[in-house]
Amino acid sequence: MHPILIKIPIPGIGEVPIYSYGVMLGLSFIGGWYLALWLAGRDGLDPEKMKKCYVQTAFWAVIGARLLYFITNPSRMNSPLDFFKVNEGGLVAYGGFLGGLLGSWSFCWRNNVRLLAWADCAVPSLGLGLAFTRIGCFLYGCDFGAPAQVAWAVRFPHDAPAWDRQVDLGLITASDAYSLPVHPTQLYESAYGLVLLGLTLLVRRYRRFSGEVFLFFFAAYGTVRSYFETLRADTQRGGLGPLSTSQIIGLGSLALAIAGYVVLYRRWKANPQAARLWEPAPEPEPAARTKKRR
Repeated sequence: MHPILIKIPIPGIGEVPIYSYGVMLGLSFIGGWYLALWLAGRDGLDPEKMKKCYVQTAFWAVIGARLLYFITNPSRMNSPLDFFKVNEGGLVAYGGFLGGLLGSWSFCWRNNVRLLAWADCAVPSLGLGLAFTRIGCFLYGCDFGAPAQVAWAVRFPHDAPAWDRQVDLGLITASDAYSLPVHPTQLYESAYGLVLLGLTLLVRRYRRFSGEVFLFFFAAYGTVRSYFETLRADTQRGGLGPLSTSQIIGLGSLALAIAGYVVLYRRWKANPQAARLWEPAPEPEPAARTKKRR
C-alpha cells in the first residue's frame, strides 16, 4: 500500500505529498484524451470541437463521481473543502460515467454534434480509465475485497481501510500487523478495464450502427461490476436492501442498454446508411437533364 507516491520538497513550504490515486487519475485523463480524440478523428468528427467536448466531459465526470460518493457517504464530508480533495480518492465510477454522459450530451446538444457518434469514440477510454484509477484504489487501500482463501489474495497493513474494517468486525485484533487475506477487487476491476478497452475497440471494428459500442460498454460493465460488488467488503458503497448503489445502477444500465440496442438495431435495419454516423453521407445523384423540345 502506497497512498503517497512521493514527497516533493519545496523551499518555504516543506514536503508536498503526491498521492498515488491522484497520479493514476491524471494518467487516466491523459490516456483517455489521446485515445478518444484519435478515434474521433478516424470517425470524421471535428477535432477542435471534440477537444472541448472531452474537457467538459472529464470535468463533469469528476463532479458526478464526487457527488455520488458523498450522496452514498454523507458522513465523509466534514467540510465543503472535502469535495475538492479528489487526489485522496472518494470517486464512484458510476457517478463519473453518468456525470460524463451529462457533460457530453450538453456539449453535443449545444454544438450540433451527434451524441452517439461521440459516445462510440469516448467509451473505449473509460476502460483505459478504469485500468489506471483502480490501481490508484489499490495503492490507496480503498474498495477492498472480502476475506478470501484464493492464492492471489492480498493482506493490507495496519491502519489500512481493510484492516480497520476487520478490527471493527472482530475478525482481527488491534495488535495484528496485517489484515486477513482479501480479494484484490481493485485489481480485478483494473484488469477488466483493459478487457473492456480491447472489446470496445473490437466492437468498433465490426459495428453496424452508431451507439453500438456505447451500449456494449454499459451492458458489459454493468453485468460484471454487479458481480464484483459481491466480492467487496468496504462500507462506502451505499445501497438499497441487499443491493449496493453500483449494483442498482449497473443492473439498470444493463436493462437500458438492451432496450437501446433493440431501438437502434431496428433503425439500422430500416435505414442502414442513416444509422452509420461515422460514414460520410452519399453524394446526391445529379438531376437528370431534360431534353429541350424543338
